[in-house]
Amino acid sequence: MRVESVPPACTRRKDLLNRLAQPHHYDLAIIGGGATGLGVALDAAARGFSVVLVESHDFAKGTSSRATKLVHGGVRYLAQGNISLVREALHERSTLLANAPHLAQPLPFVMPSYKFWESPFYGVGLKMYDALAGQAGLGNTQFLNRAETLERLPTLQSRGLKGGVKYWDGQFDDARLALALARTAARQGALLVNYCAAISLRHENGKLVGLRVQDRETGHLLELHARCVVNATGVWVDQLRLQDGQAIGHEARPIVAPSQGVHIVVERDFLPTDHAMLIPKTADGRVLFAVPWLGKIILGTTDTPRDDLPREPLPFREEVDFILRESARYLSRAPGMADIKSMWVGLRPLVKPAGDDADNTQALSREHAVLVSKSGLVTVTGGKWTTYRAMAEDVLEKCFGAGLLPARLGGVTDHLRLVGAQHSSVKISDAPGLHLYGSEATTVQALPGAGHDLGGGLSEAMVRFAARYEYARTVEDVLARRSRLLFLDAALARVVAPAVAALLQQENGLDAQLQPFLALCDQYLSVPAQFLT
Repeated sequence: MRVESVPPACTRRKDLLNRLAQPHHYDLAIIGGGATGLGVALDAAARGFSVVLVESHDFAKGTSSRATKLVHGGVRYLAQGNISLVREALHERSTLLANAPHLAQPLPFVMPSYKFWESPFYGVGLKMYDALAGQAGLGNTQFLNRAETLERLPTLQSRGLKGGVKYWDGQFDDARLALALARTAARQGALLVNYCAAISLRHENGKLVGLRVQDRETGHLLELHARCVVNATGVWVDQLRLQDGQAIGHEARPIVAPSQGVHIVVERDFLPTDHAMLIPKTADGRVLFAVPWLGKIILGTTDTPRDDLPREPLPFREEVDFILRESARYLSRAPGMADIKSMWVGLRPLVKPAGDDADNTQALSREHAVLVSKSGLVTVTGGKWTTYRAMAEDVLEKCFGAGLLPARLGGVTDHLRLVGAQHSSVKISDAPGLHLYGSEATTVQALPGAGHDLGGGLSEAMVRFAARYEYARTVEDVLARRSRLLFLDAALARVVAPAVAALLQQENGLDAQLQPFLALCDQYLSVPAQFLT
C-alpha cells in the first residue's frame, strides 16, 4: 500500500500516553528524537520489531533542525580524501531525494573563482564527485566563464572574478523531514512520544533491561521494558553513557567533541537566485555557504569547539562577524547586523577518537560511531543528516551482532517513501506554503481556517494539522519546526505567535508556552546584548 493513500494518523497525546503506560516488553527502546533516533525507529519498525522512542523535548529540537539544509555527499570530505564517506553519502542523497521529494530536492551550486587555478583545481575534484555519484548523480559539473557565473549569481562580487564551476547537490527542510520520519515510523507500528524524558536506565544483574521515563507535561513516571536500548541523544550521548557506566561499575570515556555551527538568514535580494554559492576556503580555511531556502538566504557556517551543551546555544560575536565579513568579500551588496532576519546555532556531535585533541573540530571525523557497552547500551553519534538511513542500518547490525536482537533482513527503507511523499513543481528554495505537505495538502485544506493566513505562509489550518497529526504541543513546536518561521523571520514569528497560541489552546487544551517563545524570538534576532563574548 502506498503511503500517500493512507489518511494521516492522529497524534493525540492522551492516546500516546495510554499506550506508553500499557505493560509491554519492547524489542527496542530509543532515547532521542533527532534524525538518528527517528531513522533507527523507522528502520526497526519496518523490519517488524516492536519499537518505542522517547524524546525529552520536541522531535528535532536540537541539531536536527539546525542544519545548513543541505542533502550532500560532502565535497569538503572529498578534499580530505574520505572517499568512503562521500560514496556512502552520495548514495544516501539519492535515496532521500526519492523517498521525500516534497521535502528534499536537487540544488545547483556555483563555486566562483578569483584566481586562474581555482576553476581547474576545484573542477577536477567536482568531476570526481560526479564519477563517485555515478547513476545517482543529479547533474554534470560545468565550467563557467565570468559572464555565466554572474548570470547564476547576479550579486556576486565581480571585481577580479575569473569564472566558476557549477555542480549539483541537494537541499531539504530538516525539521519537517524529521517529522515525516516520526510519522512514517508510527505508521509502521512504532510508538513515539515527545516531551517524555528518559530519567534513568534500568539494570538487572549488570544488564540493561529498560528505562524510566517521565511525562514532562504531567510529571508522571513510567517504566519501560526493552530487550535493547539505543542511546541516540546526539551531543548528549555521554551523559547516558556515564550513567550506564556508573550503574555497572565501568568508567565510560567521553566520545563526543561538540562543535558549534552558526547560520544567519537575510532577505533573498542579497543573492536573488535559485543557485547556492560555495566558497571552499575562506580567509581562515573554513567553508562559506550562501543557500537559497524557503524564500530567504542562509549564510554560514562556523565550526567552533564548545564544552557546554545548552539546549539553546547562543552565537559567539566573532562567529557572526566572521560570516558577515566573509559574505562582504563575495557579495556586491554586503549584509550587516541590521539585515539579519534570524540566526540559529546548532551543536554537532563530532566523534572524538581516543587521545585526540578536540581543539580543532574541523579536523574531527564527520563519520558516525556505534558502540555497545558491557551492559548492552547501544550508543550512536556523529554522522550527518544525509546518512541518517545508513546510520540506522548500522545501529541495527550492531544490535544483531551483540545478540541484543534477532537478525532480520535489511534494506527495508531503501524504497520506503515517507509520509506525504509526492513530487512537487515548487522548489524548496521558494517561499514556504502548502506544497511542503506533499500528498497531505488536501487534508490540510479541509481543516478549519485553510483560507486564513496568519503570516509567513502559515495558515490557521496548518496549525490545527500540526496539533492533530504532527505531535505539536507548543508555539515553538509550530513556529520553529512544523512551520520554519522562527528560522526565517524571528520578528514575524513574534507577531504571529499569539494567534498560534490561541489555536493550540483550542486544539490541545493546555498552555502553549507563548511567553517562553517570545523570549526565544529575541534570541534569534540580532540583539548585540544577547551575544556571548
